Amino acid sequence: MTTPAQPLQTSRPIDPATAAGGKEPRGALPAFSATGDTRLVDIAGAWLLGLLWLLPLLYALWSAFHPSAYATRFSLSAPLTLDNFVHAWQAAPFGRYLINTFVLVTVILAAQLVLATLAAYAFARFTFRGSEVAFMIVLLQLMVMPDVLIVENYRTIAWMGLRDSILGIALPYFASAFGIFLLRQAFKTVPKELDDAARVEGANAWQVLWRVYVPLARPVYVAYALVSISHHWNNFLWPLIVTNSVETRPLTVGLQIFSSTDQGIDWSLITAATLMTAAPLFIAFLLFQRQFVQSFMRAGIR
Repeated sequence: MTTPAQPLQTSRPIDPATAAGGKEPRGALPAFSATGDTRLVDIAGAWLLGLLWLLPLLYALWSAFHPSAYATRFSLSAPLTLDNFVHAWQAAPFGRYLINTFVLVTVILAAQLVLATLAAYAFARFTFRGSEVAFMIVLLQLMVMPDVLIVENYRTIAWMGLRDSILGIALPYFASAFGIFLLRQAFKTVPKELDDAARVEGANAWQVLWRVYVPLARPVYVAYALVSISHHWNNFLWPLIVTNSVETRPLTVGLQIFSSTDQGIDWSLITAATLMTAAPLFIAFLLFQRQFVQSFMRAGIR
């Protein structure tokens, strides 16, 4: 009596492609997963980019906290000092520059938030003749470099008698196409039912805006505020052209006093002054970085 043939036990699954012909194709390579190798490459690239970004900051920290003799000598035995910050603060009226810059960015941000909020609300929730054309004209501002308008802006500011003033520096930046676009996208994500419910309760358009739309777009306001403050805090060319006196000069223009080559350039002094200028922005970003990232993810460019 014969027994049924037992199936052949194999140590690996049989490939259907080879089972049909009975032979394994020539030149076939063993299968492998590239996920691990790709992840290693991504991590290595991220660390490399991060290191390249940190190198100037690390050099500024080293040079600012060490004497001038060790600005380009990296020795572990180099003494630490705070004299560079003291000398930088005394070499220029940093206090006045700091107040001017703070007033400048505050005035610009306040005007931008008010104008951008009103314009974004109109474009997002009202339908009127020529609304699409008007919005396209606003977006055209994003394609125009600010440097192209310097001559005309200077003529306008001079005609208005606002040269060498904080208002003269801030006035060309009151209307922001980027702010209008960003807030419009945020307002369009607000459910229309909330708008209708507020109107049923007797709220007018102003009350709906300030009590419904503005609170829901708070993360977007925080992110835009950081972008606006960082841009105008570091703006150099326009304030340099408009200002002529210490009373109106911002920090970025005041830093040029340290680049004078009459007595040589002291890199320790320059880096100390640069760190004092950038410290407020760095601290603000560390405090609001989560809101900064989340706002752009919520507002999504669609």
